Amino acid sequence: MPKNRLAAARSPYLRQHEDNPVDWYEWGDEALSLARREDRPILLSIGYSACHWCHVMAHESFEDPAVAAQMNRDFVNIKVDREERPDLDQIYQLAVQLMGRNGGWPLTAFLTPDQKPFFVGTYFPPEDRYGMPGFPKILAAVFEAFRERRAELDEQAKEITEAIGTAASIESRRPEALDPTLVARATASALRRADREHGGFGKKPKFPNTMALDLLLHGGARDHVELTLDRMRHGGVFDQLGGGFHRYSTDERWLVPHFEKMLYDNALLVRLLADVGRGEPRFLAVAREVVGWLSAEMTAPDGAFYATQDADSVPLEAPDAHPAEGAFFVFTAAELRAALEPEEVAIASRLYGVTEHGNFEDPHYEVPGRSVLAFHPAELGSDELAAIPAIQARLLAFRAKRPRPFRDDKVLTSWNALMISGLVELAMATGDSAFGDQAARAYDAIVRRHLPSGRLLRAEGIPGFLDDHAYLANAALDLYELRHDPGHLSRARELVHVAIALFADESGGFFFTAADGEALVHRPKDPWDQAIPSAQAELARAMLRLYAVDEDPRLETLALGTLKPLVGAAIENPLGLSATALALDRLIQGSTTIVVVGAVDDLRTRALVEAVHRRWIPRRMLVVHDPRHPAPAIAADKPAGDSPRAYVCHGRLCSAPVTDPKGLAALL
Repeated sequence: MPKNRLAAARSPYLRQHEDNPVDWYEWGDEALSLARREDRPILLSIGYSACHWCHVMAHESFEDPAVAAQMNRDFVNIKVDREERPDLDQIYQLAVQLMGRNGGWPLTAFLTPDQKPFFVGTYFPPEDRYGMPGFPKILAAVFEAFRERRAELDEQAKEITEAIGTAASIESRRPEALDPTLVARATASALRRADREHGGFGKKPKFPNTMALDLLLHGGARDHVELTLDRMRHGGVFDQLGGGFHRYSTDERWLVPHFEKMLYDNALLVRLLADVGRGEPRFLAVAREVVGWLSAEMTAPDGAFYATQDADSVPLEAPDAHPAEGAFFVFTAAELRAALEPEEVAIASRLYGVTEHGNFEDPHYEVPGRSVLAFHPAELGSDELAAIPAIQARLLAFRAKRPRPFRDDKVLTSWNALMISGLVELAMATGDSAFGDQAARAYDAIVRRHLPSGRLLRAEGIPGFLDDHAYLANAALDLYELRHDPGHLSRARELVHVAIALFADESGGFFFTAADGEALVHRPKDPWDQAIPSAQAELARAMLRLYAVDEDPRLETLALGTLKPLVGAAIENPLGLSATALALDRLIQGSTTIVVVGAVDDLRTRALVEAVHRRWIPRRMLVVHDPRHPAPAIAADKPAGDSPRAYVCHGRLCSAPVTDPKGLAALL
C-alpha cells in the first residue's frame, strides 16, 4: 500500500498514520485551499502519539479501507499533532465543550471550508457502541447535512465560532480588589474539593493537578500536598520499576493509570517534589527516581528531552497483535514466578499487590490476572525490605525483554523549559550539581535548536507560542538563580520583551498566538491552567521576577493589567487558575528578593547562596551580584564589602546586610 502525505511529516505522531488508507493532509495551505476550492467539509483529527484512544480509533476506523474510502470521498482529511499545534487544539476543544460534550483526544472536528466548526466530538467507535453512533454513520450524517442543509449548517458554524470568542474570556467575572489574603482564600476553596483519604482532588479519574498542589503548598495546606504525593508514589500511577509518573489514574486511589508518560507531568512534579522535599527528604528521593527515568529513556544525545512515552505496546506473547494498553508495565503472578527466585515471589506479591486475579483489564486485549504494580512496603518485615533492590533488578530485567512503548522523540521548547526549571529546583534542594549540569545542557540544546536567529521556535519549523516564551524565560531565570550567569538574565529579558511585542493584547493580557502568526477562526487567549500552567500567568510571573531585579515599572504595570481582572475567578475556581492565583500573590505581596553581593567563586558567597537554595521560600528571586560585573538595579545601591553580604528585600524595602549563613537563615 502506498504511503500517504504524512510520511514526510516531522511529527512522529503524524507519521504513525502514514500507512492509513485515509488521504491525510497536514494542516496548511494545501489542504485548506483544496477545501475552499472544492467547497468540501474538513474532517480535522487532533491527537498525540501517547494517546491510547487515538490508537484505538486509528485501528478501528482509519485503517479500515471502507471507512477511509468514505472519508476520502466526502471530506478533506487533516491530521494534527496537538503537541505541535496547541493553538488549534485550544480552539476546537472549546468547540466540543460548547456543544455540551467532554473534551479529550482524539478530537474529531468537522469544519466548513473556512475552518469554522459545525460538529465536534472525540472518539467515535466503528459501529454503534457505548451509547454513541458508529463513525461511518457520523460521516454520512455530517456530509448529508453539509450538502442538503448548508445554510443552516453555516449559521450554526458561525454561532459556534462567535461563542468560542466569548467563552474563552473570563476577565469580566466578578472583578475584585487586590487582596493579600487571596492565596489563603483560594486554598480554602480548593480544599473543598480535596480527597482527604486518597489525596488529590475529586473522585475519578485522578490527575496530578500539580499547579493546584503548588497553590496549597503556598497556602499552608502542606499536609494535603504530602498526602497526595505519598499516595501517588505508592500507587500504580508511578512506575514502580522504571521511575516516572504516568499521565493519570482511572480510579480515585491512584492505582490503575492510563500508562502514557508525559514530559510535562514529570517536570512539574519534579519541581513540586523538590519544594516539598526541603522539609521532607523522602520526596527528594522520589524526584531522583523520576530523573533516573528521564536520563535513561527521555534524553536526546545533545541533552534535550523527548516529549512522551506511549501507553500502548505490543504484548510479548502476541507479537502480531495491535499494541495493548499497559502491556509493557503490568505483571501476572505467573510472570513473577518466572522472573524471580522462589523465595522472592511471596515478598514481591505482597510488595507490589500482584494477585492471581489481577487488578487490570483491557477490553482490547483480554488476558486474565494482570496487575498494575503498586508499592506496599508496610506489608513487609525488615528482613524482607532488604530484598527489594534485588527484586526490582530482576523484574526490570524481565520487563526489558518486552517490546518497548513507542517514544515520541519530538523536542518541544515549553515542555523542556518546565523540566529545566524542575531540575534546577532539585539541584538547589539537594546541592547535587549533576542536576544543574543536566538542566544547563538541556537549556543550551534548546537555544541551539530553537533559537537560531532571534525568533523562538516551539519545535523544528514551528514558531513559538506564548507558553514557549514564558516557560523558557522562567527557566533562564531559574538557571540564573542557580549559576548566577548574567547571560541567563539577559536571555530572560529578551524572551519577555519579545513576548510582549508579539503576544500582548492592547486591552490587557496576552494572546497565545503571535500577532504575525497564522490567521485562524479565533485568536486564543486562555488564562486557564490545563495539564500545564497558564502561559499568561507564567509570563506575568516572569515579568514580576524581572521587575524584582531590574525595577522596570512597565513590567509590573503589564503584569497588573494581565492579572487584576482575574482576581475573582482565581478565588472562585482555584483548581483551574492556580498559576494565576500564585502570580497574583507575587504581584500583591511582592517578590522575596535575596541579594547576595560577592564574587561568585568566593566560598563565603557560595555559603550564603546555599542557605537560600536549601530553603523553600515563597515568591523567591535570588540575585547574586559579582562586583566584577555591572550591577542590576536591585543591587546598584548595595556596595561590596570586605566579605560577601546578603540582603533580604520585600519590594524595595531591604534588610540590613548579613555576612553569615545563619544570620541570613534567620532573616528568611
